[in-house]
Amino acid sequence: MSLAILEAKTQLRELVDEFANLADEKRISDQMPLFTPDTKVKVFMGDTLVFDISGTTQLEETFTGFTANVKRSSHMNGQHDVQVDGDTATGIAYCQVKLVSDEDGHEVIQDSSIRYDDTYVRENGIWRIATRISHFTINEKRTLRS
Repeated sequence: MSLAILEAKTQLRELVDEFANLADEKRISDQMPLFTPDTKVKVFMGDTLVFDISGTTQLEETFTGFTANVKRSSHMNGQHDVQVDGDTATGIAYCQVKLVSDEDGHEVIQDSSIRYDDTYVRENGIWRIATRISHFTINEKRTLRS
């Protein structure tokens, strides 16, 4: 494997990690430059398509609405398998996310396992997410105990 491929894989891993870190900080607008302006994002809960998003304007609106009731979150990225071909790449990334919100006066946690199927492009030396298909494959919701 060439040094250029290894550098690209490292940069792509950092891109995916930055997305997760900014999500935990609820810095939605800071996530938008991580995507191409014409990005396509689909979100599936199980087999059900819940979001079909085009462009960063719609993406920011959707993410902001989705996280409005989230008090705190924690993303833990796992394996990231990437195939680089010049200035494009495809990748599969896995993430475990916990989202805490209030429901009926109680803190509730949603614990999800996510698989991201991504395509990436490098423009002017910067990698961005061009498409992301998010598969929330396992979802558990429970009330937190004090």
